[in-house]
Amino acid sequence: MSGFDANRVYSVTVHDAPEPQGIEQPSEVERMLFEFLLQYRIGGEFIYRDKLRANLLLRQYYLEVELQHVGLFNEELAHGIQDRPGEIMPLFEAAATRAARNILFPTVKGGQLQNSDATSLPTLQVTIKTGLNMLQFRDLSADTLNKLVRVPGIVISTSVLSSRATRLQLQCQKCGEPKTIIPPNGLGGLGGGADRGLPRQCDAPATEGQSKDCPLDPYLIVHDKSSFADHQTLKLQEAPDMVPVGELPRHMLLSADRYLTGRVVPGSRVIATGIYSTYEAQKSKSTSGTIALRNPYLRVLHLELSSTSANSSGSNPFGVQFTPEEEEEFGQMARSDGFYERFAKSIAPSIYGSEDIKKAIACLLFGGSKKILPDGMRLRGDINVLLLGDPGTAKSQLLKFVEKVAPIAVYTSGKGSSAAGLTASVQRDTISREFFLEGGAMVLADTGVVCIDEFDKMRDEDRVAIHEAMEQQTISIAKAGITTVLNSRTSVLAAANPVWGRYDEGRSPGENIDFQTTILSRFDMIFIVKDEHNEQRDRTIAKHVMNIHMNRPNELTGENGEVVGEIDIDKMKRYIAYCKSKCAPRLSADAQEMLSSHFVALRKQIQQVEQDNDERSSIPITIRQLEAIIRISESLAKMTLSPTVATHHVEEAIRLFKFSTMDAVSAGSVDGLSRGELNEEITRIEKELRRRLPVGWSTSYQSLVREFVNNQGFSSHALERTLFLLEKREVIRFSGQKKVVHRSGV
Repeated sequence: MSGFDANRVYSVTVHDAPEPQGIEQPSEVERMLFEFLLQYRIGGEFIYRDKLRANLLLRQYYLEVELQHVGLFNEELAHGIQDRPGEIMPLFEAAATRAARNILFPTVKGGQLQNSDATSLPTLQVTIKTGLNMLQFRDLSADTLNKLVRVPGIVISTSVLSSRATRLQLQCQKCGEPKTIIPPNGLGGLGGGADRGLPRQCDAPATEGQSKDCPLDPYLIVHDKSSFADHQTLKLQEAPDMVPVGELPRHMLLSADRYLTGRVVPGSRVIATGIYSTYEAQKSKSTSGTIALRNPYLRVLHLELSSTSANSSGSNPFGVQFTPEEEEEFGQMARSDGFYERFAKSIAPSIYGSEDIKKAIACLLFGGSKKILPDGMRLRGDINVLLLGDPGTAKSQLLKFVEKVAPIAVYTSGKGSSAAGLTASVQRDTISREFFLEGGAMVLADTGVVCIDEFDKMRDEDRVAIHEAMEQQTISIAKAGITTVLNSRTSVLAAANPVWGRYDEGRSPGENIDFQTTILSRFDMIFIVKDEHNEQRDRTIAKHVMNIHMNRPNELTGENGEVVGEIDIDKMKRYIAYCKSKCAPRLSADAQEMLSSHFVALRKQIQQVEQDNDERSSIPITIRQLEAIIRISESLAKMTLSPTVATHHVEEAIRLFKFSTMDAVSAGSVDGLSRGELNEEITRIEKELRRRLPVGWSTSYQSLVREFVNNQGFSSHALERTLFLLEKREVIRFSGQKKVVHRSGV
């Protein structure tokens, strides 16, 4: 040996190597795990023995074990499970099966089984629940391979349940000799065709006087005598808020078996605990030259489903637990005076004004109460809001803020979203060639908010895709032989520009809003945000913007000089999650009476507007709008953790509704005149003006006001509007600070 040439000291063992002692020995590990299951107790209660008995009586052959308890029983054992889960988990399952036999058949000595019932007991599945720190997808590296890891994410697709062989009975075609093999666990098992992994040659001994001439690949699988277990592959994607800007979200395959299959649907947020392993992908052109390159996947040992009020920030991203101190603080917040106004002001504090829009967004974040009627019909509790307005009115900023503050939120822009991306798409699995569903934005944001910017730039057929999601809160798919219904219990916050880029006062709301009535009726509140020219307001906004740019937040004050934005984002996020999980208000009798009478009055008002303008209103007021007001009043009650909706909640809800949707309906009417009457007056004034003022003549503005408003009784607004329109068409021009009117064109 060349190694002896270097001047080093070498030691050579003379005796045989000693047997591995203690925790290293598999039989010892199994014995300790067996003891743990039967003897671990808290107080006087043997937890796992009782749990095991309860599950066996229900014929459920699985057991959930907390790693913390194993650590308290024997620390080395817990470290072993974390570092070498692949070796120890089969031993754990064997120990659990032995314990189950002890519980079911205590009379049979030492596990020597003659009883046919006892031999038919399947291997128990052990799932490990841990409190390990969660690793993000980007932290999983080669060092974590074959270790126990805990990864949070969103399930984006689930495969069909398949059966994986746990024990295969083979038979030689020629000599009929049986053979049993146990295929390896996980995705690397018999993945690529039935022949892969089978012995190539028959290894039965040759009988006397006969030569052995079995061909290559002689074995056939005897399916009747083989045993199989359920198996499912899931695809996990990291949560959208964990992805760094400019990067694609990472995916990972999960392999679940037996009782862990069929537990989740696409769109559910889970924390998966499992063994980070690798599998050999099928040969392809790209991987043919690399022998040792393998793809990682997770062999699932436990799935934790998140609660509906998921909160995706901080150390505990799902199933939020609230400490008693926090609950006390939230209770005080809810009881404090003027909390609703304070909360509304804390929404996007860097944006000046828009008080009512912020209040509407506060309602959207909390949502009303969803109801399931006795006949199984569901009434949604989520509130949808549409912001329609001029460019530069901070609509997108509000959307971005909502994305940050809502516990679950997805932000998408209209031009870059297709119908499939919003709802769900059908993909084809590369290995099994089967179709499966992949959820889109509306499915991923289940129980949260979807913010859709540039709503008007979407193609009509894509916009139609979200009709059902907005009212029925489901997405039905019938593609490629898959017919299914997915949940999308989301609120929609959409921002759009009017048809001509800016809101044109001269035209009706219907001409400005280029949406179909079907989608408009699904929005609970529609705000028309106009960029008004008002010197006082412009000064205040300019000052506000300068303060933000010069980083003087202490000078950010509201319209009445009070400080804005005192509740920070994290607290708002947790408060919203708390209210959603704890409170579902119902209407009181007074509120009910008030709502029904108001709804009738609103319908009457709409009828009046339609008669005056001699056209159908483009924004319909239907029963949906009554439900909208109910939802808004419920969310106002929920905001202050009140179990019933009182009359003051309803009053505020009706005020908000009137300010938003009813304002949008009657937009364009001024001074008590409807738009139809106004247009009629404008036409008459224009006719009269052209008759009075020949081309090239001029007159003073005051004499026109005297003539038309004082003598003939036209409204001053109509005269202003006519002169504005004529100036735009270059029929007249002003001079001398709008005091003199010249007739210039035809």
